[in-house]
Amino acid sequence: MPDGILVMKFGGTSVGTISAVNNVKEIIKDVQKDWSRIVIVLSALSGVTNLLIDCAEKASKGQSGVINKTSQELRARHTDMIQAVIRKKSLQTKTQIDIDDLIDKFINLTNAIRILGESTPRALDAIVSLGERFSVRIIAAAFQSNGIRSEFVDGEKVIITDGQFQNAHPNMEMTERAAGENLNPLLNSGVIPVVTGFIGATQDGITTTLGRGGSDYSAALIGAALGAKEVWIWTDVDGVMTADPRVVPNARTIEELSYREIAELAYFGAKVLHPKTIRPVIEAGIGLRICNTFNPHAPGTMIVENGNNRDNGKIKAVTIIRNQQMITLEGRGMLGIPGVAARTFGAVASTGTSVTLISQASSEQSICFTTNAEYTPRVLESLKETFSDELQRRDIDKIWATSPVAIVTVVGAGMRHTPGIAGRVFSALGDQNVNVIAIAQGSSEVSISLVVDDSEAEDALLALHKLTE
Repeated sequence: MPDGILVMKFGGTSVGTISAVNNVKEIIKDVQKDWSRIVIVLSALSGVTNLLIDCAEKASKGQSGVINKTSQELRARHTDMIQAVIRKKSLQTKTQIDIDDLIDKFINLTNAIRILGESTPRALDAIVSLGERFSVRIIAAAFQSNGIRSEFVDGEKVIITDGQFQNAHPNMEMTERAAGENLNPLLNSGVIPVVTGFIGATQDGITTTLGRGGSDYSAALIGAALGAKEVWIWTDVDGVMTADPRVVPNARTIEELSYREIAELAYFGAKVLHPKTIRPVIEAGIGLRICNTFNPHAPGTMIVENGNNRDNGKIKAVTIIRNQQMITLEGRGMLGIPGVAARTFGAVASTGTSVTLISQASSEQSICFTTNAEYTPRVLESLKETFSDELQRRDIDKIWATSPVAIVTVVGAGMRHTPGIAGRVFSALGDQNVNVIAIAQGSSEVSISLVVDDSEAEDALLALHKLTE
Protein backbone atom coordinates (compact mmCIF):
# COMPACT_ATOMS: atom_id res chain seq x y z
CA MET A 1 0.00 0.00 0.00
CA PRO A 2 1.55 3.35 -1.05
CA ASP A 3 2.64 5.71 1.70
CA GLY A 4 1.08 9.16 1.70
CA ILE A 5 -2.20 10.80 0.79
CA LEU A 6 -4.23 10.44 -2.40
CA VAL A 7 -6.53 13.32 -3.38
CA MET A 8 -9.27 12.44 -5.86
CA LYS A 9 -11.55 14.98 -7.51
CA PHE A 10 -14.87 13.96 -9.09
CA GLY A 11 -16.49 16.37 -11.54
CA GLY A 12 -20.16 17.17 -12.08
CA THR A 13 -20.78 14.40 -14.60
CA SER A 14 -19.11 11.92 -12.24
CA VAL A 15 -21.83 12.61 -9.65
CA GLY A 16 -24.55 13.83 -12.01
CA THR A 17 -26.71 10.71 -12.05
CA ILE A 18 -27.60 7.87 -9.72
CA SER A 19 -25.61 5.35 -11.75
CA ALA A 20 -22.61 7.72 -11.82
CA VAL A 21 -22.67 8.04 -8.01
CA ASN A 22 -22.80 4.25 -7.73
CA ASN A 23 -19.72 4.12 -9.98
CA VAL A 24 -17.93 6.53 -7.65
CA LYS A 25 -18.74 4.36 -4.61
CA GLU A 26 -17.23 1.33 -6.34
CA ILE A 27 -14.15 3.33 -7.34
CA ILE A 28 -13.60 4.40 -3.72
CA LYS A 29 -13.88 0.84 -2.46
CA ASP A 30 -11.40 -0.32 -5.08
CA VAL A 31 -8.91 2.48 -4.40
CA GLN A 32 -9.08 1.79 -0.65
CA LYS A 33 -7.35 -1.53 -1.32
CA ASP A 34 -4.20 0.43 -2.22
CA TRP A 35 -4.52 3.72 -0.34
CA SER A 36 -5.36 4.17 3.33
CA ARG A 37 -5.44 8.01 3.37
CA ILE A 38 -7.84 9.43 0.78
CA VAL A 39 -9.37 12.90 0.35
CA ILE A 40 -12.33 13.37 -2.02
CA VAL A 41 -13.03 16.74 -3.68
CA LEU A 42 -16.45 17.13 -5.31
CA SER A 43 -18.11 19.40 -7.85
CA ALA A 44 -21.82 20.17 -7.84
CA LEU A 45 -24.10 17.73 -9.65
CA SER A 46 -23.90 18.41 -13.39
CA GLY A 47 -26.00 21.40 -14.43
CA VAL A 48 -26.65 22.68 -10.90
CA THR A 49 -24.13 25.54 -10.98
CA ASN A 50 -25.62 26.87 -14.22
CA LEU A 51 -29.08 26.61 -12.68
CA LEU A 52 -28.00 28.66 -9.65
CA ILE A 53 -26.32 31.34 -11.77
CA ASP A 54 -29.29 31.62 -14.13
CA CYS A 55 -31.70 32.08 -11.24
CA ALA A 56 -29.52 34.76 -9.61
CA GLU A 57 -29.31 36.70 -12.88
CA LYS A 58 -33.07 36.57 -13.42
CA ALA A 59 -33.76 37.47 -9.80
CA SER A 60 -31.58 40.58 -10.17
CA LYS A 61 -33.94 41.65 -12.98
CA GLY A 62 -36.95 41.37 -10.68
CA GLN A 63 -38.23 37.98 -11.79
CA SER A 64 -39.74 36.43 -8.66
CA GLY A 65 -41.31 33.30 -10.15
CA VAL A 66 -37.94 31.88 -11.15
CA ILE A 67 -36.89 31.60 -7.49
CA ASN A 68 -39.75 29.27 -6.59
CA LYS A 69 -39.33 27.27 -9.82
CA THR A 70 -35.56 26.83 -9.31
CA SER A 71 -35.88 25.91 -5.63
CA GLN A 72 -38.42 23.24 -6.51
CA GLU A 73 -36.14 21.87 -9.22
CA LEU A 74 -33.15 21.81 -6.85
CA ARG A 75 -35.19 20.10 -4.13
CA ALA A 76 -36.61 17.48 -6.49
CA ARG A 77 -33.27 16.59 -8.05
CA HIS A 78 -31.34 16.32 -4.81
CA THR A 79 -34.17 14.49 -3.03
CA ASP A 80 -34.25 11.90 -5.81
CA MET A 81 -30.51 11.43 -5.40
CA ILE A 82 -30.80 11.12 -1.61
CA GLN A 83 -33.44 8.41 -1.84
CA ALA A 84 -31.55 6.48 -4.52
CA VAL A 85 -27.97 6.45 -3.19
CA ILE A 86 -28.37 6.60 0.61
CA ARG A 87 -29.56 3.26 1.96
CA LYS A 88 -30.05 4.06 5.65
CA LYS A 89 -33.30 5.87 6.51
CA SER A 90 -31.73 7.82 9.34
CA LEU A 91 -29.02 9.15 7.00
CA GLN A 92 -31.63 9.95 4.38
CA THR A 93 -33.62 12.01 6.88
CA LYS A 94 -30.57 13.87 8.21
CA THR A 95 -29.27 14.65 4.73
CA GLN A 96 -32.69 15.82 3.53
CA ILE A 97 -32.88 18.26 6.46
CA ASP A 98 -29.43 19.61 5.53
CA ILE A 99 -30.43 20.03 1.88
CA ASP A 100 -33.71 21.73 2.80
CA ASP A 101 -31.83 24.18 5.03
CA LEU A 102 -29.47 25.03 2.16
CA ILE A 103 -32.38 25.51 -0.24
CA ASP A 104 -33.99 27.89 2.27
CA LYS A 105 -30.72 29.80 2.29
CA PHE A 106 -30.80 29.90 -1.51
CA ILE A 107 -34.35 31.31 -1.45
CA ASN A 108 -33.37 34.01 1.04
CA LEU A 109 -30.27 35.03 -0.94
CA THR A 110 -32.04 35.20 -4.30
CA ASN A 111 -34.98 37.12 -2.79
CA ALA A 112 -32.49 39.64 -1.40
CA ILE A 113 -30.99 40.00 -4.89
CA ARG A 114 -34.47 40.47 -6.37
CA ILE A 115 -35.34 43.20 -3.87
CA LEU A 116 -32.01 45.02 -4.35
CA GLY A 117 -32.13 44.63 -8.12
CA GLU A 118 -28.50 43.60 -8.39
CA SER A 119 -26.26 40.62 -7.65
CA THR A 120 -22.82 41.51 -6.34
CA PRO A 121 -19.85 39.16 -6.85
CA ARG A 122 -19.93 38.36 -3.13
CA ALA A 123 -23.62 37.42 -3.28
CA LEU A 124 -23.06 35.30 -6.38
CA ASP A 125 -20.27 33.39 -4.64
CA ALA A 126 -22.60 32.66 -1.72
CA ILE A 127 -25.23 31.34 -4.13
CA VAL A 128 -23.11 29.29 -6.54
CA SER A 129 -21.23 27.66 -3.65
CA LEU A 130 -24.48 25.93 -2.68
CA GLY A 131 -24.14 23.40 -5.52
CA GLU A 132 -21.03 21.86 -4.00
CA ARG A 133 -22.55 22.03 -0.50
CA PHE A 134 -25.49 19.96 -1.73
CA SER A 135 -23.29 17.33 -3.37
CA VAL A 136 -20.82 16.70 -0.52
CA ARG A 137 -23.59 16.11 1.99
CA ILE A 138 -25.30 13.58 -0.24
CA ILE A 139 -22.15 11.77 -1.38
CA ALA A 140 -20.64 11.56 2.11
CA ALA A 141 -23.88 10.06 3.41
CA ALA A 142 -24.00 7.66 0.44
CA PHE A 143 -20.49 6.49 1.34
CA GLN A 144 -21.44 6.06 5.00
CA SER A 145 -24.49 3.97 4.13
CA ASN A 146 -22.23 1.69 2.08
CA GLY A 147 -19.73 1.08 4.85
CA ILE A 148 -17.22 3.74 3.76
CA ARG A 149 -16.23 5.92 6.71
CA SER A 150 -16.54 9.50 5.50
CA GLU A 151 -17.44 13.01 6.56
CA PHE A 152 -18.28 16.10 4.50
CA VAL A 153 -16.15 19.21 4.91
CA ASP A 154 -17.04 22.64 3.54
CA GLY A 155 -14.18 24.20 1.57
CA GLU A 156 -14.19 27.42 3.62
CA LYS A 157 -12.49 25.46 6.40
CA VAL A 158 -9.72 24.26 4.11
CA ILE A 159 -8.84 26.83 1.42
CA ILE A 160 -8.16 30.38 2.59
CA THR A 161 -8.20 33.06 -0.10
CA ASP A 162 -8.14 36.77 -0.73
CA GLY A 163 -11.37 38.73 -1.19
CA GLN A 164 -11.50 38.66 -4.99
CA PHE A 165 -14.96 37.17 -5.32
CA GLN A 166 -15.71 34.96 -8.35
CA ASN A 167 -11.99 34.33 -8.95
CA ALA A 168 -10.26 34.20 -5.57
CA HIS A 169 -6.54 33.58 -5.09
CA PRO A 170 -5.42 31.19 -2.34
CA ASN A 171 -3.11 32.07 0.51
CA MET A 172 -1.02 28.88 0.55
CA GLU A 173 0.52 29.40 3.98
CA MET A 174 -2.88 29.79 5.61
CA THR A 175 -4.36 27.02 3.45
CA GLU A 176 -1.67 24.58 4.54
CA ARG A 177 -2.47 25.35 8.17
CA ALA A 178 -6.25 25.14 7.69
CA ALA A 179 -6.09 21.94 5.63
CA GLY A 180 -3.84 20.30 8.19
CA GLU A 181 -6.05 21.28 11.12
CA ASN A 182 -9.32 20.20 9.49
CA LEU A 183 -8.36 17.20 7.37
CA ASN A 184 -5.45 15.43 9.06
CA PRO A 185 -7.46 14.41 12.17
CA LEU A 186 -10.03 12.74 9.89
CA LEU A 187 -7.35 11.02 7.82
CA ASN A 188 -5.53 9.85 10.94
CA SER A 189 -8.72 8.21 12.21
CA GLY A 190 -9.38 6.41 8.91
CA VAL A 191 -12.17 8.73 7.74
CA ILE A 192 -12.37 9.98 4.13
CA PRO A 193 -13.02 13.75 4.05
CA VAL A 194 -15.45 14.69 1.25
CA VAL A 195 -14.60 18.32 0.52
CA THR A 196 -16.45 20.89 -1.55
CA GLY A 197 -14.47 21.86 -4.62
CA PHE A 198 -14.54 25.38 -6.08
CA ILE A 199 -15.08 27.03 -2.68
CA GLY A 200 -12.81 28.89 -0.28
CA ALA A 201 -13.16 31.67 2.25
CA THR A 202 -11.40 34.85 3.29
CA GLN A 203 -9.62 35.10 6.63
CA ASP A 204 -12.89 36.49 7.99
CA GLY A 205 -14.83 33.43 6.85
CA ILE A 206 -16.63 35.06 3.91
CA THR A 207 -17.34 32.56 1.13
CA THR A 208 -15.34 32.91 -2.10
CA THR A 209 -15.05 30.80 -5.24
CA LEU A 210 -12.01 29.95 -7.34
CA GLY A 211 -13.63 30.53 -10.75
CA ARG A 212 -15.64 28.23 -13.00
CA GLY A 213 -14.19 24.74 -13.17
CA GLY A 214 -12.29 25.47 -9.98
CA SER A 215 -12.80 22.05 -8.36
CA ASP A 216 -9.70 20.76 -10.19
CA TYR A 217 -7.81 23.69 -8.69
CA SER A 218 -9.22 22.88 -5.24
CA ALA A 219 -7.91 19.32 -5.49
CA ALA A 220 -4.45 20.54 -6.49
CA LEU A 221 -4.38 23.11 -3.66
CA ILE A 222 -5.47 20.55 -1.08
CA GLY A 223 -2.96 18.04 -2.42
CA ALA A 224 -0.16 20.60 -2.15
CA ALA A 225 -1.30 21.76 1.30
CA LEU A 226 -1.33 18.21 2.68
CA GLY A 227 1.83 17.07 0.90
CA ALA A 228 -0.14 14.40 -0.98
CA LYS A 229 1.65 11.81 -3.07
CA GLU A 230 -0.78 11.98 -6.00
CA VAL A 231 -3.84 13.89 -7.24
CA TRP A 232 -6.30 12.09 -9.52
CA ILE A 233 -8.86 14.06 -11.54
CA TRP A 234 -11.88 11.90 -12.39
CA THR A 235 -13.90 13.06 -15.37
CA ASP A 236 -16.00 11.59 -18.20
CA VAL A 237 -13.23 10.85 -20.75
CA ASP A 238 -10.34 8.36 -20.75
CA GLY A 239 -7.75 11.04 -20.04
CA VAL A 240 -6.28 13.83 -22.14
CA MET A 241 -7.07 13.28 -25.81
CA THR A 242 -5.02 14.12 -28.89
CA ALA A 243 -7.92 16.39 -29.92
CA ASP A 244 -11.54 17.07 -29.08
CA PRO A 245 -13.25 13.75 -29.96
CA ARG A 246 -16.45 15.61 -30.83
CA VAL A 247 -14.61 17.15 -33.78
CA VAL A 248 -11.97 14.48 -34.44
CA PRO A 249 -13.60 11.03 -34.18
CA ASN A 250 -10.27 9.17 -34.18
CA ALA A 251 -8.78 11.19 -31.31
CA ARG A 252 -6.78 9.00 -28.91
CA THR A 253 -5.90 9.06 -25.23
CA ILE A 254 -2.37 10.29 -24.47
CA GLU A 255 -0.71 8.01 -21.91
CA GLU A 256 1.81 10.52 -20.59
CA LEU A 257 2.32 14.28 -20.70
CA SER A 258 4.80 16.62 -19.08
CA TYR A 259 3.74 19.46 -16.81
CA ARG A 260 4.62 21.93 -19.58
CA GLU A 261 2.56 20.08 -22.16
CA ILE A 262 -0.56 19.81 -20.01
CA ALA A 263 -0.22 23.48 -19.02
CA GLU A 264 -0.23 24.51 -22.70
CA LEU A 265 -3.13 22.17 -23.50
CA ALA A 266 -5.20 23.43 -20.57
CA TYR A 267 -4.57 27.06 -21.47
CA PHE A 268 -5.31 26.60 -25.16
CA GLY A 269 -8.68 24.97 -24.82
CA ALA A 270 -8.39 21.35 -23.61
CA LYS A 271 -11.42 21.15 -21.28
CA VAL A 272 -10.23 18.13 -19.31
CA LEU A 273 -8.25 20.15 -16.74
CA HIS A 274 -8.59 23.61 -15.20
CA PRO A 275 -5.50 25.67 -16.25
CA LYS A 276 -4.70 26.74 -12.68
CA THR A 277 -4.44 23.13 -11.52
CA ILE A 278 -0.92 22.75 -12.82
CA ARG A 279 1.03 25.19 -10.65
CA PRO A 280 0.34 23.73 -7.17
CA VAL A 281 1.23 20.19 -8.24
CA ILE A 282 4.40 21.33 -10.04
CA GLU A 283 5.61 23.29 -7.03
CA ALA A 284 4.82 20.42 -4.65
CA GLY A 285 6.21 17.70 -6.95
CA ILE A 286 2.92 15.78 -6.87
CA GLY A 287 1.92 13.16 -9.43
CA LEU A 288 -1.20 14.10 -11.39
CA ARG A 289 -3.44 11.64 -13.21
CA ILE A 290 -6.59 12.09 -15.35
CA CYS A 291 -9.09 9.19 -15.06
CA ASN A 292 -12.52 8.24 -16.39
CA THR A 293 -15.27 7.61 -13.82
CA PHE A 294 -17.18 5.57 -16.39
CA ASN A 295 -14.16 3.49 -17.42
CA PRO A 296 -12.17 3.30 -14.18
CA HIS A 297 -9.81 0.54 -15.30
CA ALA A 298 -8.53 2.56 -18.28
CA PRO A 299 -4.98 3.80 -17.60
CA GLY A 300 -5.92 7.44 -18.21
CA THR A 301 -3.21 10.08 -18.64
CA MET A 302 -0.31 10.48 -16.23
CA ILE A 303 1.19 13.96 -15.85
CA VAL A 304 4.90 13.88 -15.03
CA GLU A 305 7.63 16.46 -14.52
CA ASN A 306 9.45 15.61 -17.73
CA GLY A 307 7.89 13.83 -20.68
CA ASN A 308 9.18 10.85 -22.62
CA ASN A 309 12.49 11.79 -24.24
CA ARG A 310 11.83 9.27 -27.01
CA ASP A 311 9.13 11.53 -28.43
CA ASN A 312 11.56 13.82 -30.27
CA GLY A 313 9.79 15.69 -33.03
CA LYS A 314 6.39 14.37 -32.03
CA ILE A 315 3.27 16.51 -31.91
CA LYS A 316 1.15 15.03 -29.13
CA ALA A 317 -2.09 16.98 -29.34
CA VAL A 318 -3.99 19.72 -31.14
CA THR A 319 -6.40 22.07 -29.37
CA ILE A 320 -8.74 24.81 -30.47
CA ILE A 321 -10.19 27.98 -28.92
CA ARG A 322 -13.12 29.48 -30.77
CA ASN A 323 -15.19 32.67 -30.40
CA GLN A 324 -12.08 34.86 -30.63
CA GLN A 325 -11.35 38.08 -32.50
CA MET A 326 -7.96 39.48 -33.41
CA ILE A 327 -7.40 43.15 -32.67
CA THR A 328 -4.70 45.05 -34.55
CA LEU A 329 -2.99 48.41 -34.02
CA GLU A 330 -1.05 49.50 -37.08
CA GLY A 331 0.75 52.57 -38.35
CA ARG A 332 4.16 53.67 -39.58
CA GLY A 333 4.33 56.20 -36.77
CA MET A 334 4.62 53.38 -34.22
CA LEU A 335 8.12 52.50 -35.48
CA GLY A 336 10.70 52.91 -32.74
CA ILE A 337 8.37 54.66 -30.30
CA PRO A 338 8.89 53.15 -26.84
CA GLY A 339 5.92 52.24 -24.66
CA VAL A 340 3.35 51.49 -27.37
CA ALA A 341 3.00 47.85 -26.31
CA ALA A 342 2.82 48.77 -22.63
CA ARG A 343 0.08 51.33 -23.27
CA THR A 344 -1.77 48.87 -25.52
CA PHE A 345 -1.98 46.14 -22.95
CA GLY A 346 -2.56 48.62 -20.14
CA ALA A 347 -5.67 49.74 -22.03
CA VAL A 348 -6.76 46.13 -22.44
CA ALA A 349 -6.15 45.38 -18.76
CA SER A 350 -8.26 48.37 -17.73
CA THR A 351 -11.29 46.61 -19.24
CA GLY A 352 -10.66 43.43 -17.23
CA THR A 353 -10.08 41.45 -20.43
CA SER A 354 -7.52 38.65 -20.84
CA VAL A 355 -5.37 38.41 -23.96
CA THR A 356 -5.17 34.90 -25.39
CA LEU A 357 -2.34 35.33 -27.92
CA ILE A 358 0.06 38.11 -29.00
CA SER A 359 1.88 38.55 -32.31
CA GLN A 360 4.00 41.59 -33.22
CA ALA A 361 5.63 42.35 -36.54
CA SER A 362 9.41 42.73 -36.34
CA SER A 363 9.10 46.10 -38.07
CA GLU A 364 7.14 47.31 -35.02
CA GLN A 365 4.50 48.73 -37.37
CA SER A 366 1.71 46.58 -35.97
CA ILE A 367 0.66 44.75 -32.82
CA CYS A 368 -1.91 41.97 -33.02
CA PHE A 369 -3.59 40.08 -30.20
CA THR A 370 -6.69 37.97 -29.67
CA THR A 371 -9.41 38.15 -27.05
CA ASN A 372 -12.79 36.58 -26.51
CA ALA A 373 -15.16 38.09 -29.08
CA GLU A 374 -17.58 39.06 -26.30
CA TYR A 375 -15.12 41.66 -25.01
CA THR A 376 -13.96 43.10 -28.34
CA PRO A 377 -16.19 46.23 -28.38
CA ARG A 378 -15.04 47.46 -24.97
CA VAL A 379 -11.38 46.71 -25.77
CA LEU A 380 -11.59 48.69 -29.02
CA GLU A 381 -13.21 51.60 -27.21
CA SER A 382 -10.48 51.62 -24.55
CA LEU A 383 -7.68 51.45 -27.15
CA LYS A 384 -9.14 54.27 -29.24
CA GLU A 385 -9.43 56.44 -26.15
CA THR A 386 -5.86 55.64 -25.06
CA PHE A 387 -4.39 56.38 -28.50
CA SER A 388 -6.71 59.23 -29.48
CA ASP A 389 -3.81 61.66 -30.00
CA GLU A 390 -1.83 59.16 -32.08
CA LEU A 391 -4.88 58.41 -34.21
CA GLN A 392 -5.44 62.11 -34.79
CA ARG A 393 -1.77 62.61 -35.81
CA ARG A 394 -1.92 59.45 -37.96
CA ASP A 395 1.00 57.92 -36.03
CA ILE A 396 -1.45 55.05 -35.71
CA ASP A 397 -3.47 54.56 -38.87
CA LYS A 398 -6.20 52.39 -37.43
CA ILE A 399 -7.27 50.09 -34.64
CA TRP A 400 -9.57 47.32 -35.84
CA ALA A 401 -10.84 43.81 -35.21
CA THR A 402 -11.18 40.87 -37.55
CA SER A 403 -14.29 38.79 -38.04
CA PRO A 404 -14.44 35.75 -35.68
CA VAL A 405 -11.27 33.65 -35.61
CA ALA A 406 -10.05 30.51 -33.86
CA ILE A 407 -6.72 29.69 -32.25
CA VAL A 408 -5.42 26.25 -33.19
CA THR A 409 -2.44 25.04 -31.14
CA VAL A 410 -0.14 22.07 -31.67
CA VAL A 411 1.54 20.82 -28.49
CA GLY A 412 4.45 18.50 -27.80
CA ALA A 413 7.67 18.82 -25.82
CA GLY A 414 9.30 16.70 -28.51
CA MET A 415 8.99 19.68 -30.88
CA ARG A 416 11.81 21.47 -29.08
CA HIS A 417 14.96 21.86 -31.18
CA THR A 418 13.42 19.64 -33.88
CA PRO A 419 13.87 21.17 -37.36
CA GLY A 420 10.96 21.16 -39.74
CA ILE A 421 8.02 21.11 -37.31
CA ALA A 422 6.69 24.49 -38.45
CA GLY A 423 7.11 23.41 -42.06
CA ARG A 424 5.05 20.26 -41.48
CA VAL A 425 2.35 22.32 -39.76
CA PHE A 426 2.08 24.86 -42.59
CA SER A 427 2.20 22.15 -45.25
CA ALA A 428 -0.67 20.28 -43.58
CA LEU A 429 -2.75 23.47 -43.47
CA GLY A 430 -1.81 24.41 -47.02
CA ASP A 431 -2.95 21.03 -48.29
CA GLN A 432 -6.41 21.83 -46.87
CA ASN A 433 -6.36 25.41 -48.22
CA VAL A 434 -6.47 26.83 -44.68
CA ASN A 435 -5.04 30.35 -44.47
CA VAL A 436 -2.98 31.31 -41.39
CA ILE A 437 -3.69 34.85 -40.20
CA ALA A 438 -1.10 35.02 -37.40
CA ILE A 439 1.34 32.74 -35.57
CA ALA A 440 2.88 32.68 -32.09
CA GLN A 441 5.33 30.28 -30.48
CA GLY A 442 5.90 30.18 -26.73
CA SER A 443 9.41 30.55 -25.37
CA SER A 444 9.06 27.06 -23.91
CA GLU A 445 8.98 25.75 -27.51
CA VAL A 446 6.31 23.27 -26.40
CA SER A 447 3.57 24.76 -28.56
CA ILE A 448 2.89 26.63 -31.79
CA SER A 449 -0.36 28.59 -32.01
CA LEU A 450 -1.99 29.67 -35.24
CA VAL A 451 -4.87 32.06 -35.83
CA VAL A 452 -7.26 30.97 -38.58
CA ASP A 453 -10.66 32.14 -39.74
CA ASP A 454 -13.35 30.58 -37.58
CA SER A 455 -15.00 29.02 -40.64
CA GLU A 456 -11.78 27.04 -41.29
CA ALA A 457 -11.18 25.99 -37.67
CA GLU A 458 -12.39 22.42 -37.90
CA ASP A 459 -10.57 21.82 -41.19
CA ALA A 460 -7.38 23.07 -39.51
CA LEU A 461 -7.90 20.83 -36.50
CA LEU A 462 -8.50 17.72 -38.63
CA ALA A 463 -5.48 18.46 -40.83
CA LEU A 464 -3.09 19.02 -37.92
CA HIS A 465 -4.36 16.03 -35.96
CA LYS A 466 -2.90 13.79 -38.66
CA LEU A 467 0.55 14.97 -37.50
CA THR A 468 0.02 13.24 -34.13
CA GLU A 469 -0.23 9.82 -35.76
